[in-house]
Amino acid sequence: MSGTSGISGRADSRDNCCQTTNTKRYTFVNHQSLKGLTYCNGQIKTQFGVKTLTTVLEVQDLTKTYQLGSVPVEALRGVSFTVDQGDLVSILGPSGSGKSTLLNLVGALDRPTAGTLLINGVDVSKLSDNELAEARKNVGFVFQFFNLIPRLNARDNIELPLAIAGVPKKERKARTVEALKSVGLEDRMDHKSSELSGGERQRVAVARALITKPSFLLMDEPTGNLDSKTAQEMMDLVIELNKSLNMTVIIVTHNKAVALRTRRTFSMLDGLIASDEVNGQ
Repeated sequence: MSGTSGISGRADSRDNCCQTTNTKRYTFVNHQSLKGLTYCNGQIKTQFGVKTLTTVLEVQDLTKTYQLGSVPVEALRGVSFTVDQGDLVSILGPSGSGKSTLLNLVGALDRPTAGTLLINGVDVSKLSDNELAEARKNVGFVFQFFNLIPRLNARDNIELPLAIAGVPKKERKARTVEALKSVGLEDRMDHKSSELSGGERQRVAVARALITKPSFLLMDEPTGNLDSKTAQEMMDLVIELNKSLNMTVIIVTHNKAVALRTRRTFSMLDGLIASDEVNGQ
């Protein structure tokens, strides 16, 4: 089943988790952490009662066409999916599949040609430039090449977004220390980026993304500049943060091994989602 984050299974018309009519109900059969539970109309039935899912991102029939001279190039050709609060998903695809274009749209860095893109219920495709900049505050960006400021130490790199936002000094200092602890770098806070390993630099980048308390992390090839061992450690950290903070994470990658460590993978090809699979994490 596509369109409902983290859900794959069989229809179950006998379950009564939702007191509504004409809705489909699905029992989880593949998702390790949710196996045996039932989804219905945005709710999950558990032994403790019914839990309502909050949709963080909703993409519907999204298209993006660029003009290459006089030739239109369709980068996205009708993409639809949703991501719920606390989910961990990957967008997988080779170069030219449309995943980078989709990243720019999901990150509110660009507008679609057509379709709907809701972040926390707000259609960003209809926003002005100033409103689009405001919408980007919902997104915690993590880039492949870290994008740290070399002359600043780890603490100051992480604190910078709060300083720009005008957060009082005492609060931003406390939040910075908390963010450093969350990625295991409290003993490296005074080191400049040139004194940090690649894995440590990426941890600083993750902490910087978390410190603004975004609705979701958007990670662009977060292991692409790391060796295999450090890449595994980075994914361990991402999974731990997803679980401990209930942080929604979207990873854009060409690496299938990285994608398989997320709960759900959207595989892209030629501007479309070719498959939507739940992984056995």
